[in-house]
Amino acid sequence: MSGHFEPLPGGGAAVALDDVEISIIRSLAVQLMELIGPGPAAEASGDPLAELFAEGPSEPPADPVLRRLFPDAYGDPEEPASVKDTEEQRAHSAEFRRFTENDLRAGKRENALAVIRSLDELTAAGGGGAVLELSAEESRQWLGALNDLRLAIGSRLQIDDEDDTDLLFHLPDEDPRKPMVMAYLWLGGLQETLVSTLMP
Repeated sequence: MSGHFEPLPGGGAAVALDDVEISIIRSLAVQLMELIGPGPAAEASGDPLAELFAEGPSEPPADPVLRRLFPDAYGDPEEPASVKDTEEQRAHSAEFRRFTENDLRAGKRENALAVIRSLDELTAAGGGGAVLELSAEESRQWLGALNDLRLAIGSRLQIDDEDDTDLLFHLPDEDPRKPMVMAYLWLGGLQETLVSTLMP
């Protein structure tokens, strides 16, 4: 089971993690939460009605990682478009972002927090690593968080497609990107095996 998720009877998944692996995943999840940022002030007020009608930003984030996590809803930057189409797409994307980004951020924060909490429970049970057992719902939260972590790391590594990933396999050990590449590939393996546990 070490290094990959396996399905549990009745749903859910399990993976054996050592202390170093737990520490890495937890640290990355904390960094992801810090990057995503706190929720809007309405969440802190405890007023669910104010939270429901709170508007999000209308402009894409400046940070390339956040742009990858919260892409524009309309238009493909790779496709040539007329100026009119681009302006319309920008307006539609801004409107869509205003009403959805807060919820998307909250979901990503919840997923990362679920990862942190489950790892904290695991380490509280005893040192030396352990088997992490997740319910079906926790598995989905972990899957979302693993995907976000890979998107974030991939953005920092400037990975845009599979060809970029292939090049990373051959980085020399002295390359400063090597630890991040190893984390990216390892998280990909975890993500892939977790997906397979959720398949019928």
